[in-house]
Amino acid sequence: MIDSIYIEQHILQHPRVKQICARFPDARQILCRRYGEVFNPKAQNFRLQKQRPALILAEKFKHFVLPAPPGYGIGAKHNYYFSHMLNCLYDCRYCFLQGMYQSANYVLFVNYEDYQDEIRRISRQHKDEAVHFFSGYDCDSLAFEPVTGFAEHFLPLFETLPNAWLELRTKSTQIRTLLNRPAMPRCVVAFSLAPEQVAAKVEHKAPPLQRRLEAMRKLQQQGWSLGLRFDPLIYQQGYQQQYQQLFDQVFEVIDVESLHSASLGVFRLPEKYFKKMHKLYPQEKLFASPLQTQQGMTSYRAELEQEMMQTCGELLLNYIPADKFFPCTL
Repeated sequence: MIDSIYIEQHILQHPRVKQICARFPDARQILCRRYGEVFNPKAQNFRLQKQRPALILAEKFKHFVLPAPPGYGIGAKHNYYFSHMLNCLYDCRYCFLQGMYQSANYVLFVNYEDYQDEIRRISRQHKDEAVHFFSGYDCDSLAFEPVTGFAEHFLPLFETLPNAWLELRTKSTQIRTLLNRPAMPRCVVAFSLAPEQVAAKVEHKAPPLQRRLEAMRKLQQQGWSLGLRFDPLIYQQGYQQQYQQLFDQVFEVIDVESLHSASLGVFRLPEKYFKKMHKLYPQEKLFASPLQTQQGMTSYRAELEQEMMQTCGELLLNYIPADKFFPCTL
C-alpha cells in the first residue's frame, strides 16, 4: 500500500513514527528537513501521484485548530475544525483537495498531543457552552485509522471535556476502533453519502453505499450517534428519484433515534480549484454540468442550486424532524 515514507529528520525517533514505519517494513524511508520540500513543489502531477501516493510523516507547529467557516455547523454556536492529516485515501472526483494541493501524497502530523492541548484550551475558553470540533476536512477521519490510530488517541481526550463534541467525518468502514470501546455520547460519526448512480461515477476507491450502511448499522447497534452528510449534492438527469431512493435505502437501516443530525450541501468549489481540477480531468462529465462562477466560487447555476436544495431538503424532511436538519449555507 505504501512504497515510500518521507520522514522529517527531527522526528525520526518519535514513537509514533517508529510504530508507523514498523507497519511498512519494505517501504523506502527518505529523510527530509520539512514536509513542504516534498509536498509543496509546483512541478507535480496530482493525477499521476494519486495512483501510488507516498506517506509523509511530519510535525505541525501552528494552526492546530481553526474556526469553522460561518454557516458550517450542526447546532453549536462555537465550531472549529482540525486536520491531523492532509489528503485522502479515496479519489472522489469532486473533492476540493485535488484543487488545493500540489501533491497527492499523504501527510500525517504525528504530534497529536499538540492538537489535544489546543482542543483543551479552546474547550476551557468556552467552558459554559458546547463546542463542536470537526475532523475530516482535509482528510477522511477513519480511512487510515489502522495506521494512524487517530480516533483511538482522540476519543479518550473528548471523554474528559464535558462541553466538547467531536465529529468524525468519513466514508470509511474502518470502524473497529469504535466498536472495540463503549459509545461516546459527545461523538458523532458522520457518513458522507451519495446515490449509488453518482457514487459509482465519482467516488473512486471509496466503499460502496451498502458497505457504509452496514458500518452505520453496526455503530448504531452499539449506541454511537450518527450523522448523515448528503454533501455535495450532485446533479444528474433524474436526481430527484436518485436521492429519493438513497433516502429510502438509508432509513431502512438508520433509526432516527440514533441520528444526531443530517445535512445537505451542493457541489461548490473555489474557482481556482475548479480550474485546476478541470485541467487534471478534462473529460470528467461532472465538470460539464450546468455550472457558473460567481464571486470566486464555482457551483451550479443559482436557480438549479436552489431547486436541488429545496427538493432534496423536502424529501429528507419526510424522514427526520426539522431540528435534526442542517442545510449547509456556505
